[in-house]
Amino acid sequence: MDRRKFIKATGLAGAVGLAGCTGGPSDESGGDETTEGTSGDTTESEQTTGESEPAAQVGVVYATGGLGDGSFNDQAQQGVQQAADEFGVAYNEAQPDEVSQFKNFQQQFASSTNPNYDLVSCIGYLQADALSETASSYPDQQFMIVDSAVDADNVASYVFKEHEGSFLAGQMAGLLTTQEFSAGDGETKPDQKTVGFVGGEEGGLIAKFEAGFAAGVKNADDSVEVQSSYVGSFNDPSAGKEAALSMYNSGADIVYHAAGNTGTGVFQAAQEQGAFAIGVDRDQSLTKPSFAGVILGSMVKRVDTAVYNSIESVVEDSFEGGSTVTLGLEQEGVALVYGDSLGSEVPSDVKDSVESVRQEIIDGDVSVPTDPSEV
Repeated sequence: MDRRKFIKATGLAGAVGLAGCTGGPSDESGGDETTEGTSGDTTESEQTTGESEPAAQVGVVYATGGLGDGSFNDQAQQGVQQAADEFGVAYNEAQPDEVSQFKNFQQQFASSTNPNYDLVSCIGYLQADALSETASSYPDQQFMIVDSAVDADNVASYVFKEHEGSFLAGQMAGLLTTQEFSAGDGETKPDQKTVGFVGGEEGGLIAKFEAGFAAGVKNADDSVEVQSSYVGSFNDPSAGKEAALSMYNSGADIVYHAAGNTGTGVFQAAQEQGAFAIGVDRDQSLTKPSFAGVILGSMVKRVDTAVYNSIESVVEDSFEGGSTVTLGLEQEGVALVYGDSLGSEVPSDVKDSVESVRQEIIDGDVSVPTDPSEV
């Protein structure tokens, strides 16, 4: 049985417990032993004795917000676990609480000799600045980063066309808000014709979500109002709830979030207001099942594919540092998936319209903006 334990880690000196172990998913039957640290956690995944040496050693530095967000970090971990299952790689995980901890955790993995990490995976665009410095300091270490491109010969970068998937979410929201629609725990307000977007931290990446969503809404019906708000955090559900409540109370009936665990608050607000929400990164009607009655769908981003592919390249000795891989609708790197509970209730004409515009984007007939000012 695999077992995993959380070791308190405070900066570079606190993670001396990264000694080599083999990885794999945690045991869901209760075999986990957990002690949470207060300033960033390092997870050590162990395998029972007697098993063969791992195909590769991987260190993972997650985005702030940590595991259990039902979104971005959990999606990344899914890719790590798939690689562990299929290739027999070992992995250790670090969960920073603050951006200032990224550099230390990256360097812990890069400087480790027991084990010697074949790949350090950096999850999230906020790690880019730290990684630029770390990669330069450890030129023989292989790194990958999700959601940003770092110009270094030992870094493989993976970016997504979030605006394309968000356009589909906007198309669905723009159509539904103009018609009477009731399903699960929510209903629309067709007389208001208003939808909303809640972002985590402001920046070019999350702006792509907002721009694509707003463009999709306007493509569906140019008269629909799109309200937008950024709360400044990816791990503040209370702030997400407050931002969404303001939108619902001012007439919005569907709110899309790109805010990590902050988005949990958006779902709470939708449930309280009898309205709808759209999730992000994973099918959040499954990862946040208590809110399935208000989640119309989710704009999934295959972070797991990026992580898995990078690990596979290391195992197969085909890692390409200095490269940037872009995943959009055509590459199935992003998509709109309908909610597990509400998907069957979404009208077929809305789904047909979403599918039609999806193909138009792939064919190049529809150009999706990446900046909200372009909408």
